Amino acid sequence: MTNLTRRASVLALAGFVVLAVALSVGAQTPASPKPLLNVNTATQVELEALPGIGPSTAKKIIAARPFAAVADLSKAGVPAATLKKIASLVTVGAAAPVPATTPAAAAPAKTTPPAAAPAKTGAAEIVAQTPPAPGMVWVNTSSKVFHREGDRYFGKTKQGKFMTEADAVKAGFREAKPAGGVKKK
Repeated sequence: MTNLTRRASVLALAGFVVLAVALSVGAQTPASPKPLLNVNTATQVELEALPGIGPSTAKKIIAARPFAAVADLSKAGVPAATLKKIASLVTVGAAAPVPATTPAAAAPAKTTPPAAAPAKTGAAEIVAQTPPAPGMVWVNTSSKVFHREGDRYFGKTKQGKFMTEADAVKAGFREAKPAGGVKKK
C-alpha cells in the first residue's frame, strides 16, 4: 500500500508541475499582438511613446514625412540604435492627408506664363509651408542656412525642412543674414 501511495503522490506532483509550466508559458505569450504604428500618420504623442523617441526626434520624423521604408527614419535623424529598437514596432503605410500648402498642391500656381513674370520671382511663386510646431525654423538643406518665422524665405525654399533652432545649429546650419545684409548688434 505504501508503494501505491508513493506512486500516486509522484504522479500528482508531476501533474502540478506540468500545469504550473503550462500556466507560466501562457502568461508570457500576449493574447493579441499590438498593431504596428504607422510613422507616416502617427501623432507626436504616439511617436514619443516609442522607446528612444523624444519630443525633438518626434518633430523631426513628422517634418521629414512621408517615408517609403522604415530605414528612411535615419534620414530624419533617428539614431541607428534607436532604429533597431523600434523597427519591429513601426511600419510605413500611406502618408497622412497632405495640407494644401505642399508642392503638389502648389503646382498650379507655378504654371503662370514665364513672359508675364520677371526672372527673379522664383521664390515668390513657392507657397510657404507651415511648421509642424511653433517656434521652429526653416532650414535650407542646399545652402545650410536657416530662416526664422517672418523671414521672406521661411518655408519657401525648394530644398528644406523644419527643425528646432537648437537642432539646426547642432546640424551645422547657420542663421540667415537680415534683409539689408548687415547684422544687428
